[in-house]
Amino acid sequence: MTSVDLNADMGESFGAWPMGDDAALLKIVTSANIACGFHAGDWDVMAETMKRAVANGVGIGAHPGLPDLQGFGRRSMQMAPDSVAHMVQYQLGAAQAMARAAGGTVRHLKLHGALSHMAVADGELARRAFAAALEVQPDLVLMVLAATPMEDAAKALGTEYAAEIFADRGYNDDATLIQRGTPGAMITDADEAAARISEMVREGAIISASGKRTPTRIDTICLHGDEQGAVAAARALRARLEADGIRIAPL
Repeated sequence: MTSVDLNADMGESFGAWPMGDDAALLKIVTSANIACGFHAGDWDVMAETMKRAVANGVGIGAHPGLPDLQGFGRRSMQMAPDSVAHMVQYQLGAAQAMARAAGGTVRHLKLHGALSHMAVADGELARRAFAAALEVQPDLVLMVLAATPMEDAAKALGTEYAAEIFADRGYNDDATLIQRGTPGAMITDADEAAARISEMVREGAIISASGKRTPTRIDTICLHGDEQGAVAAARALRARLEADGIRIAPL
Protein backbone atom coordinates (compact mmCIF):
# COMPACT_ATOMS: atom_id res chain seq x y z
CA MET A 1 0.00 0.00 0.00
CA THR A 2 1.26 3.48 -0.86
CA SER A 3 1.86 5.65 2.20
CA VAL A 4 2.53 9.36 2.55
CA ASP A 5 3.25 11.86 5.32
CA LEU A 6 1.17 15.04 5.73
CA ASN A 7 3.07 18.12 6.90
CA ALA A 8 2.05 21.68 7.72
CA ASP A 9 3.95 24.88 8.47
CA MET A 10 2.93 26.16 11.88
CA GLY A 11 3.99 28.01 15.00
CA GLU A 12 3.78 31.18 12.89
CA SER A 13 1.84 33.36 15.32
CA PHE A 14 3.81 36.21 16.91
CA GLY A 15 3.02 37.69 20.30
CA ALA A 16 -0.61 38.84 20.25
CA TRP A 17 -0.97 38.28 16.48
CA PRO A 18 -2.41 34.82 15.70
CA MET A 19 -1.71 32.93 12.47
CA GLY A 20 -3.53 29.73 11.54
CA ASP A 21 -5.26 27.07 13.66
CA ASP A 22 -2.37 24.90 14.78
CA ALA A 23 -4.41 23.01 17.38
CA ALA A 24 -6.82 21.74 14.72
CA LEU A 25 -4.11 20.99 12.13
CA LEU A 26 -2.14 18.93 14.65
CA LYS A 27 -5.06 16.49 14.78
CA ILE A 28 -4.81 15.94 11.00
CA VAL A 29 -1.15 16.09 9.98
CA THR A 30 1.70 13.73 10.86
CA SER A 31 4.56 16.27 10.68
CA ALA A 32 4.79 19.87 11.91
CA ASN A 33 7.28 22.37 10.47
CA ILE A 34 7.66 24.84 13.32
CA ALA A 35 8.86 28.40 12.71
CA CYS A 36 12.05 29.27 14.58
CA GLY A 37 11.54 32.99 15.18
CA PHE A 38 13.16 34.53 12.09
CA HIS A 39 10.31 34.70 9.57
CA ALA A 40 7.58 34.07 12.16
CA GLY A 41 6.97 32.72 15.64
CA ASP A 42 8.56 33.51 18.98
CA TRP A 43 9.78 31.57 22.00
CA ASP A 44 6.30 31.32 23.58
CA VAL A 45 4.67 30.24 20.33
CA MET A 46 7.43 27.69 19.73
CA ALA A 47 7.01 26.26 23.23
CA GLU A 48 3.24 25.90 22.90
CA THR A 49 3.39 24.44 19.38
CA MET A 50 6.09 21.92 20.37
CA LYS A 51 4.03 20.88 23.40
CA ARG A 52 0.93 20.32 21.27
CA ALA A 53 2.89 18.39 18.65
CA VAL A 54 4.26 16.03 21.30
CA ALA A 55 0.77 15.55 22.79
CA ASN A 56 -0.64 14.64 19.37
CA GLY A 57 2.24 12.32 18.39
CA VAL A 58 3.15 14.58 15.48
CA GLY A 59 6.75 14.66 14.23
CA ILE A 60 8.57 17.90 14.98
CA GLY A 61 10.50 19.73 12.27
CA ALA A 62 12.63 22.87 12.36
CA HIS A 63 11.40 25.42 9.82
CA PRO A 64 14.18 28.02 9.39
CA GLY A 65 13.51 31.10 7.30
CA LEU A 66 15.03 34.45 6.40
CA PRO A 67 15.18 37.18 9.07
CA ASP A 68 12.15 39.04 7.72
CA LEU A 69 9.17 39.17 10.09
CA GLN A 70 7.44 41.94 8.16
CA GLY A 71 7.64 40.04 4.88
CA PHE A 72 6.90 36.66 6.49
CA GLY A 73 10.15 35.33 5.04
CA ARG A 74 8.76 35.47 1.51
CA ARG A 75 11.09 38.19 0.19
CA SER A 76 14.44 37.10 -1.22
CA MET A 77 17.62 38.47 0.34
CA GLN A 78 21.25 38.66 -0.74
CA MET A 79 23.23 36.56 1.73
CA ALA A 80 26.67 34.96 1.68
CA PRO A 81 26.50 31.14 1.67
CA ASP A 82 28.41 30.97 4.98
CA SER A 83 25.87 33.30 6.56
CA VAL A 84 22.98 31.17 5.27
CA ALA A 85 24.65 28.10 6.77
CA HIS A 86 25.09 29.77 10.15
CA MET A 87 21.51 31.10 10.07
CA VAL A 88 20.15 27.58 9.51
CA GLN A 89 22.29 26.18 12.33
CA TYR A 90 21.17 28.96 14.69
CA GLN A 91 17.47 28.25 14.09
CA LEU A 92 17.89 24.48 14.23
CA GLY A 93 19.58 24.85 17.60
CA ALA A 94 16.64 26.87 18.92
CA ALA A 95 14.20 24.25 17.64
CA GLN A 96 16.18 21.43 19.27
CA ALA A 97 16.17 23.20 22.64
CA MET A 98 12.46 23.99 22.57
CA ALA A 99 11.55 20.47 21.41
CA ARG A 100 13.63 18.90 24.16
CA ALA A 101 12.00 21.14 26.78
CA ALA A 102 8.58 20.01 25.51
CA GLY A 103 9.55 16.33 25.83
CA GLY A 104 10.16 15.76 22.13
CA THR A 105 12.96 15.83 19.55
CA VAL A 106 13.49 17.45 16.17
CA ARG A 107 13.13 14.82 13.45
CA HIS A 108 13.27 16.82 10.23
CA LEU A 109 14.17 20.21 8.73
CA LYS A 110 12.39 22.16 6.02
CA LEU A 111 13.49 25.51 4.61
CA HIS A 112 10.81 28.20 4.56
CA GLY A 113 9.52 30.55 1.89
CA ALA A 114 12.07 32.64 0.02
CA LEU A 115 14.95 30.71 1.59
CA SER A 116 13.49 27.55 0.09
CA HIS A 117 13.07 29.20 -3.32
CA MET A 118 16.68 30.43 -3.16
CA ALA A 119 17.81 26.86 -2.48
CA VAL A 120 15.75 25.51 -5.39
CA ALA A 121 17.32 28.06 -7.75
CA ASP A 122 20.84 27.42 -6.44
CA GLY A 123 21.66 23.78 -5.74
CA GLU A 124 25.01 24.71 -4.16
CA LEU A 125 23.26 27.00 -1.69
CA ALA A 126 20.89 24.14 -0.85
CA ARG A 127 23.85 21.83 -0.28
CA ARG A 128 25.54 24.37 2.01
CA ALA A 129 22.38 24.91 4.05
CA PHE A 130 21.70 21.20 4.40
CA ALA A 131 25.32 20.31 5.20
CA ALA A 132 25.30 22.95 7.94
CA ALA A 133 22.17 21.44 9.48
CA LEU A 134 23.66 17.94 9.35
CA GLU A 135 26.75 19.19 11.18
CA VAL A 136 24.42 19.96 14.08
CA GLN A 137 22.22 16.84 13.77
CA PRO A 138 23.54 14.08 11.47
CA ASP A 139 20.35 11.97 11.66
CA LEU A 140 18.10 14.83 10.52
CA VAL A 141 15.61 14.06 7.73
CA LEU A 142 15.75 16.83 5.11
CA MET A 143 12.38 17.80 3.63
CA VAL A 144 13.02 18.87 0.02
CA LEU A 145 10.96 20.01 -2.95
CA ALA A 146 10.58 16.95 -5.14
CA ALA A 147 12.29 16.84 -8.54
CA THR A 148 14.32 20.03 -8.00
CA PRO A 149 18.02 20.87 -7.40
CA MET A 150 17.13 20.85 -3.70
CA GLU A 151 16.47 17.10 -3.92
CA ASP A 152 19.70 16.65 -5.89
CA ALA A 153 21.59 18.41 -3.07
CA ALA A 154 20.17 16.02 -0.47
CA LYS A 155 21.06 13.03 -2.64
CA ALA A 156 24.64 14.32 -3.06
CA LEU A 157 25.00 14.50 0.72
CA GLY A 158 23.95 10.85 0.99
CA THR A 159 21.51 11.63 3.78
CA GLU A 160 17.91 10.71 4.51
CA TYR A 161 15.38 13.02 2.90
CA ALA A 162 11.65 13.31 2.24
CA ALA A 163 10.51 14.46 -1.22
CA GLU A 164 7.67 16.95 -0.86
CA ILE A 165 4.80 18.18 -3.01
CA PHE A 166 2.34 20.99 -2.20
CA ALA A 167 -1.39 20.44 -1.89
CA ASP A 168 -2.47 24.04 -2.48
CA ARG A 169 0.09 25.24 -5.03
CA GLY A 170 0.16 25.08 -8.81
CA TYR A 171 3.21 23.74 -10.67
CA ASN A 172 5.19 24.88 -13.70
CA ASP A 173 6.25 22.33 -16.31
CA ASP A 174 9.75 22.15 -14.76
CA ALA A 175 8.22 20.94 -11.44
CA THR A 176 8.80 24.28 -9.70
CA LEU A 177 5.99 26.16 -7.98
CA ILE A 178 4.10 28.85 -9.87
CA GLN A 179 5.11 32.19 -8.34
CA ARG A 180 2.67 33.60 -5.79
CA GLY A 181 0.53 36.38 -7.23
CA THR A 182 0.54 34.69 -10.64
CA PRO A 183 -2.61 33.02 -12.03
CA GLY A 184 -2.75 29.36 -11.03
CA ALA A 185 -0.31 29.74 -8.14
CA MET A 186 -2.85 28.84 -5.44
CA ILE A 187 -5.38 25.99 -5.53
CA THR A 188 -8.17 27.33 -3.33
CA ASP A 189 -10.86 24.69 -3.92
CA ALA A 190 -10.35 21.97 -1.29
CA ASP A 191 -11.93 19.17 -3.32
CA GLU A 192 -9.98 20.09 -6.45
CA ALA A 193 -6.73 20.15 -4.49
CA ALA A 194 -7.50 16.79 -2.86
CA ALA A 195 -8.33 15.07 -6.15
CA ARG A 196 -5.21 16.51 -7.81
CA ILE A 197 -2.87 15.41 -5.02
CA SER A 198 -4.38 11.94 -4.84
CA GLU A 199 -3.72 11.57 -8.58
CA MET A 200 -0.11 12.72 -8.14
CA VAL A 201 0.56 10.25 -5.32
CA ARG A 202 -1.05 7.33 -7.16
CA GLU A 203 0.85 8.15 -10.38
CA GLY A 204 4.12 9.01 -8.64
CA ALA A 205 4.39 12.24 -10.60
CA ILE A 206 4.04 16.00 -10.26
CA ILE A 207 1.25 17.24 -12.52
CA SER A 208 1.78 20.78 -13.78
CA ALA A 209 -0.93 23.33 -14.59
CA SER A 210 -0.59 22.34 -18.25
CA GLY A 211 -1.00 18.65 -17.43
CA LYS A 212 2.64 17.66 -17.90
CA ARG A 213 3.78 14.73 -15.73
CA THR A 214 7.18 14.75 -14.03
CA PRO A 215 7.86 11.33 -12.46
CA THR A 216 9.11 11.69 -8.89
CA ARG A 217 9.35 10.09 -5.50
CA ILE A 218 6.66 11.52 -3.18
CA ASP A 219 7.10 11.09 0.58
CA THR A 220 5.22 14.02 2.08
CA ILE A 221 2.53 16.56 1.21
CA CYS A 222 2.54 20.14 2.50
CA LEU A 223 -0.61 21.86 3.72
CA HIS A 224 -0.14 25.59 4.35
CA GLY A 225 -1.58 26.40 7.76
CA ASP A 226 -1.71 30.17 7.22
CA GLU A 227 -4.16 30.05 4.31
CA GLN A 228 -7.89 30.68 4.86
CA GLY A 229 -9.76 27.39 5.01
CA ALA A 230 -6.55 25.45 5.69
CA VAL A 231 -8.12 23.11 8.26
CA ALA A 232 -11.07 22.22 6.04
CA ALA A 233 -8.71 21.65 3.11
CA ALA A 234 -6.49 19.42 5.26
CA ARG A 235 -9.46 17.31 6.34
CA ALA A 236 -10.67 17.01 2.74
CA LEU A 237 -7.23 15.94 1.53
CA ARG A 238 -6.72 13.33 4.23
CA ALA A 239 -10.22 11.90 3.65
CA ARG A 240 -9.66 11.70 -0.13
CA LEU A 241 -6.27 10.03 0.19
CA GLU A 242 -7.56 7.42 2.63
CA ALA A 243 -10.62 6.80 0.46
CA ASP A 244 -8.28 6.17 -2.49
CA GLY A 245 -6.33 3.57 -0.51
CA ILE A 246 -3.35 5.73 0.42
CA ARG A 247 -2.08 5.25 3.98
CA ILE A 248 -1.22 8.36 6.02
CA ALA A 249 1.94 7.69 8.05
CA PRO A 250 4.74 9.73 9.68
CA LEU A 251 8.12 10.00 7.99
